Amino acid sequence: MSSQPPHPPRPKSAEATKQAILAAARKRFLEESYESVGLRDISRDVGVDVALVSRYFGSKEGLFRDVVRGTRKKDILPPDLPAEEIAGYLAKLFLAEGDDANENVERLLIILRSASSPAASQVVSEALRNDVLIPFAQSIGGKSPEVRASTSMAVWMGMTIMRTVMAVKPVCERSPEIEARLRALFETALSETNR
Repeated sequence: MSSQPPHPPRPKSAEATKQAILAAARKRFLEESYESVGLRDISRDVGVDVALVSRYFGSKEGLFRDVVRGTRKKDILPPDLPAEEIAGYLAKLFLAEGDDANENVERLLIILRSASSPAASQVVSEALRNDVLIPFAQSIGGKSPEVRASTSMAVWMGMTIMRTVMAVKPVCERSPEIEARLRALFETALSETNR
């Protein structure tokens, strides 16, 4: 009798296998640092050969990149959103609940858990720049869009850490006061003038 638990049933299609590998990797990177996660562990979780993980993602770095990038397919901002409504939209989006919000929190926790790894921090930096900051800067336009986008992202990440990692009570609330203060922070970060 074997003491090892049985492997989970192997996914039937290539796309299903790839998604199962991504899900297993996401779970591993949520629980452990980049340096602690091995491709063999992930392949064992899915019940596939480690060579298949390398075939789909090239390397651990490539797999980590896909995990950090997530599944976001939509624009950061609605294309017809007036500039004066962006701060309010971001405040409401930040306080929203649901799958997108959960995925964003998970992504941030993965980033924080692996921040000390030079390989992981390079992947994170590239993903944030290419997938978030540049598209967001292009969406907001105007004067110094990259500075304004980066500052807004810093507000977002800081508030996320306060809410999810540190669980600071007032910030965890979804109240009109928190929404108004968030809106004010985003308005300042997005302002084209130095205040």
